[in-house]
Amino acid sequence: MNLKKYSTVCAIGMSIILFGCDSVPEANVVNCSGRGMEKSLAAFKNDEAARQAFLDKCNALAQEQ
Repeated sequence: MNLKKYSTVCAIGMSIILFGCDSVPEANVVNCSGRGMEKSLAAFKNDEAARQAFLDKCNALAQEQ
């Protein structure tokens, strides 16, 4: 019985994680530098306004540091 509950919870958790994989990248230290920036900008290839907003957030993050 406990194994069935654990499997159900695990399946729901994995579904939530996998659905989040296609979301827009968040502006943070990793995504705003080097290879992270390259991968993040690839996610915005069809949305110029969102791409510019991401770059603006990265610039603001860089100025805070």
